[in-house]
Amino acid sequence: MLLAFLALSLVVICTPGPDTALTIRNALLGGRAGGVWTAAGVASGQAVWTMAASLGAASLLRASQPAFLALKLVGVAYLLYLGGHALWAAVKRQPAQVSRPRTGTKPARWRAYRQGLVNDLANPKMAAFFVSLLPQFVPAGVGHAAAFGAFLGLGFTFSLITLGWLAGYSVVVASGRRLFDRPRVRRIIDAVAGVALIGFGLRLALADPTR
Repeated sequence: MLLAFLALSLVVICTPGPDTALTIRNALLGGRAGGVWTAAGVASGQAVWTMAASLGAASLLRASQPAFLALKLVGVAYLLYLGGHALWAAVKRQPAQVSRPRTGTKPARWRAYRQGLVNDLANPKMAAFFVSLLPQFVPAGVGHAAAFGAFLGLGFTFSLITLGWLAGYSVVVASGRRLFDRPRVRRIIDAVAGVALIGFGLRLALADPTR
């Protein structure tokens, strides 16, 4: 049962999505720290969803169509905001600009962390994922306390795997940062990331998040 959960988790986590797109952009433009702190924000968001699902809040949210629609709209708006911000950065960036963002500073780290956290929390598919998937791997016939503990363990394991995958991804991507520090390349990165994030936002807007 645990091996099946780990295998499925790896497939879900390694499949590119808005969290991956945001992490890659922040790693390319902000270095290793930018990507790792974004990954930490994403994993924290998943931990919050784990707690919400284990306490039944996510189930109630999923059952309430107006609340679920509101969360969906927030998620779409945030993805469009991030995508638009990236596209604007690509347009306004001047060829002579070569300055690097100070990803080692607390404001920059917090900004990357906050983006990852909000990006994950504003995705209603995460609520559906934790409500529909995790209970299938909780052992049957156990007491309420044991089931609660198993649920938390599975959810936090998923969050840790996500953190490891995205953080490792960030380290690899950031290793080629010298190339990406070139203004023209950075404009391309911003443009591609912006289009990708907007695309994920539009896909979320057109999709049924309960499926």
